[in-house]
Amino acid sequence: MMETFLRLDFLDNNDLLKVVFLIFGILTFASILFFVVGKLKPEANLTELKSRTKSWWMMAIIFIGATLINTKISYIAIGLLSFIAFRELYSVLGFRKSDRRAIFWAFLAIPVQYYLAYIGWYGAFIIFIPVVMFLFLPLRLVLKGDTTGIIKSVSILQWILMLTVFGLSHMAYLLSLPEIEGFASGGRGLLLFLVFLTEINDVMQFMWGKLLGRHKIIPKVSPNKTWEGFLGGIISTTIIGYFLGFLTPLSTPQVIFVSFMIAVSGFVGDIVMSSFKRDIGIKDTGTAIPGHGGVLDRIDSLAYTAPAFFHIVYYLVY
Repeated sequence: MMETFLRLDFLDNNDLLKVVFLIFGILTFASILFFVVGKLKPEANLTELKSRTKSWWMMAIIFIGATLINTKISYIAIGLLSFIAFRELYSVLGFRKSDRRAIFWAFLAIPVQYYLAYIGWYGAFIIFIPVVMFLFLPLRLVLKGDTTGIIKSVSILQWILMLTVFGLSHMAYLLSLPEIEGFASGGRGLLLFLVFLTEINDVMQFMWGKLLGRHKIIPKVSPNKTWEGFLGGIISTTIIGYFLGFLTPLSTPQVIFVSFMIAVSGFVGDIVMSSFKRDIGIKDTGTAIPGHGGVLDRIDSLAYTAPAFFHIVYYLVY
């Protein structure tokens, strides 16, 4: 019965176990460190660090759980993240009442996209949202007969679908990639590599920015982002990725390149979402995580790193 729900073979894979222990070890150390520092120096402002650490705990549990539980449930869990992220964005972007039918069809695209990822139908997976839904959704809006503001509705709806569903669904497809002889970690290892590097990049850029940050990189969008934090995060993430290369079937130069790209695309995803939130005058996209904003606030970087990582790995190896 237990084997029906859990992938017990995970316990026999030393590479995956090493990373799981490493992730929870880092989180435990960070949590204890911030607690002790907070007690010794109550004046220290550790709110942001504690918030990010708590968020990372949640992310670690979700995605490490995806490597342990039944494959079907893993797809559903990641798909649920897309559903929540999509709902958070459309609820704050001011759609018209006449857009509701099109939004309904956009929601229906989520299970279809994840089903395509589940069965590993790459050709359909890669065109369903960028081509099929791109052509269908404007038609559904036109049939409603309300042309006032239709360009805005079409643009926003397409962008939300691409970001929260198409982008994030690449994480699920990692679990459907075919097995490679001699690469025991498989899609689970790739998923852990992607999520861990994306999150550690966020932490490293924040940490180096706090320690050395002097020169603002894009002050009108994200005043806290600095060149020192950006470059420090890229270098740190690339080095960490090099040492975690055993989770991928890539060569050493390829691992370095992929780690670098994850760091850069993660930064891009973060500032793009920051610019949109600044435009509509909100701090968070939702309240799904009490005290830490919405789900999309925690996974905005993954919406960029997942497709970038997937397609580079797919091109290089598969």
